[in-house]
Amino acid sequence: MAIAADAREVLETVFRRERSQILAVLIRLTGDFSIAEDAVQESFAEALVRWPEDGVPPRPGAWITTTARRRVIDVVRRAQTYRRRREVLEALAQEAEAERIAESARGVVLAGEDGLPHDDRLRLLFTCCHPALSLESQVALTLRMVAGLSTREIARAFLAAEPSMAQRLVRAKAKIRDAAIPFRVPAPCDLPSRLDAVLAVLYLVFNEGYVATGEQGDALRDDLAAEAIRLARLLDELMPGQPEVEGLLALMLLHHARRRARTAADGTLILLEQQDRGLWDRAAIAEGTALVERALRRGRVGPYQIQAAIAALHAEAATPQQTDWPQIATLYAMLARVAPGPVVELNRAVAVGMAQGPEAGLAIIERLDGAGELDGYHLLESTRAELLLRCGRTEDAGASFRRAIGLCTNPAERAHLEARLRSLTQAR
Repeated sequence: MAIAADAREVLETVFRRERSQILAVLIRLTGDFSIAEDAVQESFAEALVRWPEDGVPPRPGAWITTTARRRVIDVVRRAQTYRRRREVLEALAQEAEAERIAESARGVVLAGEDGLPHDDRLRLLFTCCHPALSLESQVALTLRMVAGLSTREIARAFLAAEPSMAQRLVRAKAKIRDAAIPFRVPAPCDLPSRLDAVLAVLYLVFNEGYVATGEQGDALRDDLAAEAIRLARLLDELMPGQPEVEGLLALMLLHHARRRARTAADGTLILLEQQDRGLWDRAAIAEGTALVERALRRGRVGPYQIQAAIAALHAEAATPQQTDWPQIATLYAMLARVAPGPVVELNRAVAVGMAQGPEAGLAIIERLDGAGELDGYHLLESTRAELLLRCGRTEDAGASFRRAIGLCTNPAERAHLEARLRSLTQAR
């Protein structure tokens, strides 16, 4: 049993850390998302059966890659026309040989044909964000292929129905295949037109790591957050001087700097005002603050820069009481003008409630509730509950906490809300 548990743990680690890279390599070689994804899924399933019996291989990621490549070869031999079959099989053989050479010269970083470091995940990101797809399809497909989110998790991130999201993903993959969209980072002249979609994707990938929507019980998924930061750094190297790239990278760094303080030893969430600020990563805060200040000096203010400025104000406060809530509320008002949306308004309600009093925040909540755009969103109810509590309306706050618990899908978040409700009940 111990061997099986160890094998499963290693396999889960490989899935989190290496799945997207393995998948990206196979998509580059085959040009077919579905074939590549099926091969990777089947390889992980095979490992789940074999590793507990045979033992974990010395290089687990390489084992998955080799197994997936063999499955792709079998599929290609059966399904493709002769010419396409020959091209793909030759590419797969060349990739295997390149891996063998790289293994003997480990540590050498090679550049690809576009001059970038050989990073297929960045190429996969831009392929998923091709303008031939709608923006929502670009974001959804990248969350699936790069971040490894399930269809259910992506639907929750979009506040959409799971069946419609599944159909959108199938159509997006088919369009890339049928249109033979190239697997590469676009030319410099085409980068600006692709930037908005790529930034939106990276932001959602990071958010899934920052507060996971999945049901595995983790409040945080550091692997996703770290991957989003890594890709944002690559994007900043690719497009230096872009203020929104700098703003997004700053925003991620400033949020990620608090990761060690955001959960207790038992995995329960710790609210910002209750966090041990001595655990915050001051180096990441300094880097993020410098980035957003540089971005803002460029004079082209965008939503990621504004959000990073808000995060910087939180990070600079030595204590919760020193937080500059009036300035944060002003920045949220600016964000609402630049990038209006119900979630922005919800966050503005919190800031206004802290700066002007809970009644002012509740007024915004009631307008949001009336509009119905956040129906089924647990954070609307939990925010309402906290503001009601500050008004002394404990009974109404309890009802909102109960509604939030019923809507919440993340076990760690739900446990936090249940603890808040218990403390409220015991205080009566």
